[in-house]
Amino acid sequence: PWPSPYILMVDRGGCTFVQKVRNAQRVGAAGVMIADNTCLCSFQDVCHPDPGHDCEIREPIMADDGSGSDISIPSFLMFKQDADLVKAELMANHVVRMEMQWSLPAPDDRVEYELWTTPTDTISKNFQRQFKEAAVALGDRAYFTPQMYIYDGLRSGCVSLDGENECYNLCTNNGRYCATDPDNDLDRGISGADVVRESLRRMCIWQHYGAVNGVGAEWWDYVNEFMYRCDTEEFFSNNQCIKDAMIHANIDDAKIDQCMSDSGGLEEDEENALLEVQLTAKDKSGVVILPAMYVNRVSIRGSLEFPTVFKAICSGYFTGTAPDVCATCDTCPDIKSCISNGYCGSKKLQESVSTMNMVYALAGLSAVFCLFSFIQHRRYERQMQAQVKGIIAEYMPLDQNQMQNTAVSDEDDIEFT
Repeated sequence: PWPSPYILMVDRGGCTFVQKVRNAQRVGAAGVMIADNTCLCSFQDVCHPDPGHDCEIREPIMADDGSGSDISIPSFLMFKQDADLVKAELMANHVVRMEMQWSLPAPDDRVEYELWTTPTDTISKNFQRQFKEAAVALGDRAYFTPQMYIYDGLRSGCVSLDGENECYNLCTNNGRYCATDPDNDLDRGISGADVVRESLRRMCIWQHYGAVNGVGAEWWDYVNEFMYRCDTEEFFSNNQCIKDAMIHANIDDAKIDQCMSDSGGLEEDEENALLEVQLTAKDKSGVVILPAMYVNRVSIRGSLEFPTVFKAICSGYFTGTAPDVCATCDTCPDIKSCISNGYCGSKKLQESVSTMNMVYALAGLSAVFCLFSFIQHRRYERQMQAQVKGIIAEYMPLDQNQMQNTAVSDEDDIEFT
């Protein structure tokens, strides 16, 4: 009913955020504003809730439900007190002009980014295999933090009133720290407790090999080695396989085992300091869907891909402070190859073509100059020959006259004699 482009405002509720935006995209909307129908408890003094709606403690997260890869238009969630004002204008048949802007916070010359995942997360595997080169190229100008997603067993009811573990092999520390069973079979395969153990191991590796500089090349190497060697039901919790992965990643396995033990271990009914830190960080971040990438504390929506994350990191620097690798590769069609080679392939090709064109141009000019010189030389030779012939032609009659005069004089001499 409206000429495109236009921004469509829809009410929250009835279906998922993804479905709402998809429907709006199908009818030609260039963007979507979702009007919240519930007030935040912190805004009760300015927000008036609808009948039957209680206030929310936290702002809802517009998370992808896993089916949003076909959506290409932006969408925002508007607080109820703001949306009510806009809707009142629209209901009065007044035109409302709205601008949608978004950007990452860029406070300084260093970007912080973090990845929330689990050792059994299949979606983030390709990213974890590939991104080491970018992390190393960015150096200390970008600080990475791997976050392991685990569940609080106490909140989840995995510890009974008498202190028994109600979730069996899904949890460690007598039900305190839990993870979902990746194969949904409690009797075989990888257990939730195995996932928690591997999560703690990766946290210790980061603490010893990445926390100082925020790059953690050894951490990336270990994750890749683990996925290559141990990412199967048979070897996921195999100590020898894990040790081999650490050896190939140049990691001291004894140091990591000591870290896992010193943090509180996984066997006794005791708190684990590192896992407690992860639970606290998870509550603060509000992560609900894995994997989740944050750049400067802002969630990066969409698929977890190398170019998407790299561009997001490069856009998080304060103006004029981005590292050289961003200036060189951010706009390159093949960012990964650009980072590996140190230059953008297409630009290098253009430089090569320009160089060859210069060579060919110089060769052509040289050929033209040589041809012109040859023609001028031949022309000069012809002119010289013509001049010489003209001089000779002038002297030949003179010589003949002199010979005739000499003959007459001889005859006269004879007569006089």
